[in-house]
Amino acid sequence: MTRKTEAGKDNSRKCILSGESRPKSELVRFVVGPDSVIVPDISERLPGRGLWLSARRDIMVEACAKNVFSKAARVKVEVPEDLVDRVEQLLRQRCLEIFGLARRAGQMVGGYEKVRSFLSAETAGALFAASDGAADGRSKISALAPDIPLVDCFSGSELGAAIGRDWLVHAVVASGGFAESLLAEANRFSGLQENK
Repeated sequence: MTRKTEAGKDNSRKCILSGESRPKSELVRFVVGPDSVIVPDISERLPGRGLWLSARRDIMVEACAKNVFSKAARVKVEVPEDLVDRVEQLLRQRCLEIFGLARRAGQMVGGYEKVRSFLSAETAGALFAASDGAADGRSKISALAPDIPLVDCFSGSELGAAIGRDWLVHAVVASGGFAESLLAEANRFSGLQENK
C-alpha cells in the first residue's frame, strides 16, 4: 500500500539499494544523463526515470560501490567518484538558498534578540543555530521554543552568507512553506552529514 497526497499523487518511492518505500522527502532522486553518467536531481525536475536513494551517506556510498544504478536503470551507467560529496554540496546549497529566500520574503529574522522577540509575537516553524556557535547559545535558543525543530548543521559563516552578512548564529523562520521546505531539505542534508 502506498501513501498518497491530497492531490492523489503517490508520495513515496522505493530506495534502489534497500528496496524500502519511503516518502520522497527522505530520498534523493538521480537520473541518467545523456552521456550515461548518474546525475543528482535535488529539485526533482530533470527529465528521465528517477532512481531514488535514501538520503543517508552510508546508503549512498554502498550504492556507488555496488553500482546499483546500472541495475535500476537497466543500462550501463557511470557513477562519478565524488557523487556523494556532490549530493551533499547540492543539498547544502539548496538549504541555504531557501534560507536566503525566506529572509528576502520577510519570513526569517536573525540575531538572538530578534529571534526572542519573534518567538513571543509570531508562530515559528524552524529555529537555526550555527554549528560553530557556543553550546550554551544553542541551548538558550532551543529553550525559548522547545517544540520548534532546531537546525544546527550550518556554520555561522554559511548562515550569514545566505542573507548577505558575515556571520549569523541564531535565526528563526516563520511557520509556513519556507519552514517546511527548509526542514525537509535540512533533514536530507543532515542524513549525509552522519557517519562522515
